[in-house]
Amino acid sequence: MIIFDAHLDLAWNAIDWNRDLRMTCEQIRKIESDAGMTDKGRCCNTVSLPDLRRGKVIIVIATLLPRILRIGAMPAIQRFAHMEAAFGHAYGQMGYYHGMCQHGHMRWIKNWPQLDEHIKQWKADEESKTLPIGFILSMEGADSILRPDQVEEWFNYGLRIVGPTHYGISPYGHGTATEGGFFEQGPALLREMERVGMILDVTHLSDQCFDEAMDLYHGPMLASHHNNRTLVPNQRQLTDDQTKRLIERGAVIGHALDTWMMIPNWVRGETKTFVPLEKICDHIDRVCQIAGNAKHAAIGTDLDGGYGREQSPGDLDTIADLQRIPGYLKKRGYSDADIEGIMHGNWLRFFRDAWTRKR
Repeated sequence: MIIFDAHLDLAWNAIDWNRDLRMTCEQIRKIESDAGMTDKGRCCNTVSLPDLRRGKVIIVIATLLPRILRIGAMPAIQRFAHMEAAFGHAYGQMGYYHGMCQHGHMRWIKNWPQLDEHIKQWKADEESKTLPIGFILSMEGADSILRPDQVEEWFNYGLRIVGPTHYGISPYGHGTATEGGFFEQGPALLREMERVGMILDVTHLSDQCFDEAMDLYHGPMLASHHNNRTLVPNQRQLTDDQTKRLIERGAVIGHALDTWMMIPNWVRGETKTFVPLEKICDHIDRVCQIAGNAKHAAIGTDLDGGYGREQSPGDLDTIADLQRIPGYLKKRGYSDADIEGIMHGNWLRFFRDAWTRKR
């Protein structure tokens, strides 16, 4: 079955971690940039283009991820002293995707006809080892958008999704692990996003920013990589009420495979508890139970998002192992149609609706 993964930091892995994603995961673990290194996430990566193809993960949301220095941000990603530097690095990450497209490794998807054609090509040859991996470009944290009126410029570059905040405080508002709402330019950013047709990703918004975004932004919104706060209490997760509000807005919620988000009391860098891949189905099922159907749950793994196998499900070697999830869902009583929706169909419906709606 083909799979749509709604969150992968591919350019960040290629540029900041110096990984050649044209290689298999096994090869990357052995080359000089990873082999012998003991830093978190090294020598135990899970994502590469060959492994995406092997797992039939043929369409992804791929990110730009340059963060400026802010209190509360994760040390691994807070790098730049000012927004202009973050803008330059984001432009470089975008150049990486452009280069991968130039050589046929990836395909930049910017509208519904392109996405529809990409899926048709892969469905006609699901075992292909040469068809490009499709991606929709997203920005995780709006640090690289110099001012709200630059949103249209980014849209013209090919950016289609923006999550205004990330960990800590961002230039436009409060993010994960902080309390507070949008700053002065935050509402203007959301208005510009709505005007040009940029999709809002609510992932990493603080609770107050989430509430404000629901009132300020009236365009299509999604949650690219979230799990459930009732099952795993943490502000990083979605509450049941937030999930209901997203469902009412027609959103789809991708589910992440970062183990501390999958089970309670899992401490990064300390806990060694084995977490099976099947555990993500608890979070998927929670969304389906809240919605009363399976139309709003999906996949958004965040694999290799600053970590590797040491912080991924214990029985997952590479992203190709996502192919086991349909079997887990079937065991729980999900129909073939529902499983197809969760693995790719719900995201396809979301983007068809978002990109063909009249503004």
